[in-house]
Formats: sequence, structure tokens, C-alpha cells
Amino acid sequence: MPTNTSKPSFRRILLKLSGEALAGSDEDKKFGIDAKTLDNVCQEIGRVVKSGTQVAVVIGGGNFFRGISASESGIERATADYIGMLATVMNALAVQQGLKQIGVEARVQSAIPISPVSEPYVRLRALKHLNMGRVVIFAAGTGNPYFTTDTAASLRAAEINADILVKATKVDGVYDKDPVHNADAVRYDQVTYDEVLQQRLNVMDATAIALCRDNNMPMRVLSIGEEGSLMRMAAGEPVGTLITSS
Repeated sequence: MPTNTSKPSFRRILLKLSGEALAGSDEDKKFGIDAKTLDNVCQEIGRVVKSGTQVAVVIGGGNFFRGISASESGIERATADYIGMLATVMNALAVQQGLKQIGVEARVQSAIPISPVSEPYVRLRALKHLNMGRVVIFAAGTGNPYFTTDTAASLRAAEINADILVKATKVDGVYDKDPVHNADAVRYDQVTYDEVLQQRLNVMDATAIALCRDNNMPMRVLSIGEEGSLMRMAAGEPVGTLITSS
């Protein structure tokens, strides 16, 4: 693993990963976990941990199951959401194993108790793991239906007193419109949470945005597929888009 001598600017970050990010960049393959992509993500996290920054992760499950989409197909919403929570546990275990293979200790804490494969979510235990240099991967969202993993990320970031919430996506920041389908889309260097809500920018759901805003939790949106972007962000470089309360 490459060594990075940049001094970290953050003591503790919470990284929000979408499940789709683990499926890889191939548009024809949106299901499951791509081994190379998983390794790249773990390498990115590992570099940040070894630089001295504590890292917690909240991970989605959209590469296996999306609760909202399933509920539109006839599955009861609460049941669909619980299935989606279990999908996040699979992704969390995969990331834990990927980190282990590169020598980084990690613990999975699930909001839904699954004792044979993960710890239950306990805030003080999570903080202890982080202070010991372990990555903590929060799975199963908040443990409640009708709440997204974005909201779980905002909640956990506040609970562990993270310095910043980092949303790692397939695009390199926040745009005024979808950059995939609009060549004239403009990327923001910085924007406020109120502007995100007012302009309905596609960052996170409104509950997650409001939770970050009300707790003065800064967020940076960047591309997880851009090699070194997470490490550069941790070192203080203005990667992607910064979102703040004011």
C-alpha cells in the first residue's frame, strides 16, 4: 500500500458509501460486488486510516436491494426496508473482509442485532474502536424502516462527533443538474444545506440534509472512483463539493 506523508486535517470522518459504488463502474453491471472495486475502496480507506485519521463508514445496500423500489412493486414498505437493511450488512461484511486483507482492523456494528456476524450498534463501543485505530462500519441503517442510509450517515456522524461527513459517489461533486445526462451541468465548489434543499439538488434526502444542517455537520461530496480523492480530502485539499450550514 502506498505511503502518504500528508498530515491529516481531520481527526475523525464518517464516510457514506452507496451500495451501487461497490458494483463497479460498468453500467451493465449494477448488481452485487465487484472484487476490484471493493479492493480499490478498501485501499482508499486504508490510506486514510494509516495517515492517522479515524474512519467510520455507513454503507448502503442498493447493489442488492432497494427498499423504496421494491415497495413500489407491491412489497409492504416496512418489510422492503428491512430487506434493504440486511443488504447493507452483506456489504459491510465484504468491506470488513477487504480491509482485513490489507492489514486494517475493522468492526461491523449493525442496528439490527445479528450476533453471529456483527456487533450490535453501541455508541461508546464504536468510539472505543475508533480511538484504537479500527474502522467501524455501521450497517442496517438506523434499524428503522422509512429512514434511508443517508439519514443513518447523518445520524451516526453526529453521534460519534465526526469532524466531517464524506459522501462518496460515482460523480465528483454536487451539480446543478445530472451531469451524466447533461453536458452543460455545472459543479458547485461550495453550497449551503439550505440551497441544497431549496434547489432540490440531488445529494441526500431532506431528512439527512436537515440533520446535518441542524447539527452544523459539514459534508464533502466526492468521487470514490477517483484514485486518491479520499486521502486528498483528509489532507485538507478542496476535493469535490463542500456543503455547510452557512
